[in-house]
Amino acid sequence: MRDTGFPRADAEADFLKVRRRQVLAQMASRLRGQHSGTGSLSFDEVVGALGGREERAVGLQVIPIDSIVGSVDKVREFDPGFRPTSGRSRQRWERLAEAVRRGESFPPIDVYQVGEMYFIRDGHHRVSVFRALGFKTIEADVTKVRTLLTPEKVTTREDLSRSDFRRLMIERIPLSATARKAVRLTVGEDYPRLAEMVEAWTARRAWAGDEHLDREAAVQRWYEEEFVPVSEMIEEAGLRRPTETAADAYLRVACDRYYLAREHVWNAEVMGRLRRKGSKQGRRRH
Repeated sequence: MRDTGFPRADAEADFLKVRRRQVLAQMASRLRGQHSGTGSLSFDEVVGALGGREERAVGLQVIPIDSIVGSVDKVREFDPGFRPTSGRSRQRWERLAEAVRRGESFPPIDVYQVGEMYFIRDGHHRVSVFRALGFKTIEADVTKVRTLLTPEKVTTREDLSRSDFRRLMIERIPLSATARKAVRLTVGEDYPRLAEMVEAWTARRAWAGDEHLDREAAVQRWYEEEFVPVSEMIEEAGLRRPTETAADAYLRVACDRYYLAREHVWNAEVMGRLRRKGSKQGRRRH
């Protein structure tokens, strides 16, 4: 950080610099077509999407400032880089920046921890100032939050939407831990479609006279007897596209299979017809 020897003047320059960067970042987002969601992530939205389960206080820790991604109640006042989105708190921000430059000490901030992410309950301006001045860590009083879904790759509101659909599916279709790792879709809106397919599969088994199974056991049978072997057949037939997950490919091919065969079967003849269909579509695109 620049230091002229005049903490007050430097603090004023710090605020002007961080506001300028925030405005430029907002303009860049608009040029990329990202017209909404310019504030920091909301703790309530993230925990709601991931399925909050319980909280546990873990006490004082030194945490990475870059891992602080959101807020409990001030998502509109700071952008994702914790730069102020207006000049309303300028005086307070500059007083803190001046105090930091003078070497004054501060109480720890208060945060929630979700996975490797932190959300501020108290201390937003301290985080903003520390980050602007190049500090890498900050002391925090941490409360950990356990969630139904593993909070990985949740950095944007698009991630939140996908996680929310995924949570709803898992609450409806109780996949085992192993199955959860394998059954991942790229598009969040596809999770309800997959849930309906799983329910239909288990219903057909029940109608066929199989023994009565509770929901968890029925879903596990779908995973072991349908998803795993069919995914292997799709791979062997070369029907999985480069950008698809195994679940993406299963959902797409399963829908194509029914339109072609008009029945719920998987065999060499059906896979051959699916390959020929894919080849014809490829030639038409070229």
